[in-house]
Amino acid sequence: MRTGKDEELDSWTDHRLMLRVKEGQVAMLGVLFERHHRALFNFFLRLTASRDISEDLVQEVFVRILKYRRNYEADGHYAAWMYQVARRVHLDYRRRTRHERKQEGIEETETGDQLAINTPSPDQAFLEREQTQLIRQALAELPAEKRELLILVRYQGLKYQEIAEILDCEIGTVKARVFRALRELADVFQGLAKVRVPRARLRNR
Repeated sequence: MRTGKDEELDSWTDHRLMLRVKEGQVAMLGVLFERHHRALFNFFLRLTASRDISEDLVQEVFVRILKYRRNYEADGHYAAWMYQVARRVHLDYRRRTRHERKQEGIEETETGDQLAINTPSPDQAFLEREQTQLIRQALAELPAEKRELLILVRYQGLKYQEIAEILDCEIGTVKARVFRALRELADVFQGLAKVRVPRARLRNR
């Protein structure tokens, strides 16, 4: 049962909650977890294609937020700061995985991460289903940095200003990087379509 205190906290901004966490009221981190764990889970799922790994990485984000809470800037934006932490967690995961594969003698190949994109409903056209699959595959084939950038823009819904804070660069730089990433995505998509569409036509004959 929700209490009056719970309803009061609902009106608090993330920034205000994080300031309390920074001051030592660590219970407030639970409120931030409830607000953001699903978005973080989807962020990691689109990068790793593993629900178990994504859950672990979400937990690691909040462990680090607690550990480095005193580094939170009073004039900062919580979402931007949180995704900075999330990006570092994912980078550490990639480095750790690369090291483990190297130790096992397995050559790492950039096959891409399968992204969790909503599947079209059954009554939608075959062509739309094909295009959805092509977009998923094209995103998975982008370099990790560009894939991450497009996920932040398209799926996490962050503004350019917030992404600029996450990447520690100017807004103009973010826009330029997004443009290049989208252009590369379009090139990959077109290349895949040239191969995929003829096959689809053959199947329909």
